[in-house]
Amino acid sequence: MRYANVCRGVFIERPNRFIAMVEIDGRIERCHVKNTGRCKEILIKGVDVVLSVSDDPKRSTKYDLIAVYKGDMLINIDSQAPNKAAVDAFETIFGKMDLIRPEYKIDDSRIDIYAESGKERYLVEVKGVTLEKNGTVLFPDAPTERGLKHVRELTKTAGEGYHSYVLFIVQMKGVTHFEPNYEMHREFGEALEKASKNGVGILAYYCRVTEDSMTVDSRIPVVLAHSYEV
Repeated sequence: MRYANVCRGVFIERPNRFIAMVEIDGRIERCHVKNTGRCKEILIKGVDVVLSVSDDPKRSTKYDLIAVYKGDMLINIDSQAPNKAAVDAFETIFGKMDLIRPEYKIDDSRIDIYAESGKERYLVEVKGVTLEKNGTVLFPDAPTERGLKHVRELTKTAGEGYHSYVLFIVQMKGVTHFEPNYEMHREFGEALEKASKNGVGILAYYCRVTEDSMTVDSRIPVVLAHSYEV
């Protein structure tokens, strides 16, 4: 996936989860943050950030904050980017499909991607990962009841004839493996373990991130309960 028009700035502060104050060309601009997660480990005063520039005159903010530099590592934090990148890379990951449909309703949940290949049916929930510690990437960075619900839903569908997957799109490169963030939300990690043992595929792929693009690249190991690798 690619952004049409981007620029750099310096992060000043985040007064609420939707808004950041960013210095751009010597001016302090009010910018929309395209991620409602905490991101407190990377959104630190003085770091370089990347913004997409809107040409919509009706918008209250001209800029969207989409990526953050953590040292030399560029981390995309746009919460819409993982789904777009996953759809772009879907057949590379899962093979040739006859149908790929984003946003598929099943029971009282919406799963990110539904696909068909012949008589085989796929359900894939995509989770974007922006939290990195010493080469390990972790999800979630805050408790996620919605994510927990999706994992439990996929555990159910895996027993109903679907190929069910949780796909973690790591919005950076240069990392070694993925782990659930048990410290932040143990119940989510335990649900992921149960899902894996009941036929749900747990996949993690890192991305090549530039200031104006994000592309799914290579698979990395998933480590559950610090000893169980899939």
